[in-house]
Amino acid sequence: MAHRDIQQSRHRSVRYALLAVGWLSVVLGVIGIFVPVLPTTPFLLLAAACFARSSKRFYRWLVEHPRLGPWIRDYLDGNGIPLKGKVYAITLMWASIALSCYLVQRPWAWAFMLTSAVLVSLYILRQKTLPAR
Repeated sequence: MAHRDIQQSRHRSVRYALLAVGWLSVVLGVIGIFVPVLPTTPFLLLAAACFARSSKRFYRWLVEHPRLGPWIRDYLDGNGIPLKGKVYAITLMWASIALSCYLVQRPWAWAFMLTSAVLVSLYILRQKTLPAR
C-alpha cells in the first residue's frame, strides 16, 4: 500500500494531536459498525491518515487489523467505498454543513462551507462503489 510511505510529522505536538484524532476516529468508526447512523469507513480512513502521519506502528495495526483493516484496505487498494459508507458520509456531512450554516450567520462562511461540501461530495461520488459482500 502506497500510503505507508507518508512522511511522519516532525513536530511532537502535531503527532500527539494526530494520534488523538486518530484514536477518536477509531472509536467512532467502531461505534459506527453497530450504530446505523454513524459511518464506519470515513472515520477509519481518517484514523489511518492520522496514524500514517503520527505512528507507523498504529497505522500498521489498524490497516492489518482482522476486523477493521478490510474497511481501509479496500479503499487504499482502489477497490472502492461501500455504498453505505458513501451515503452516510455524504448525509452526515451535509447535515453538519446545514447546522453550521444555520449557526454561523456569515455569507462568506456559507460560501466556503457549501463549496467544500459540494467538492467533497463529488469526490466521494466519483470513487468506486465497493460491491456488497
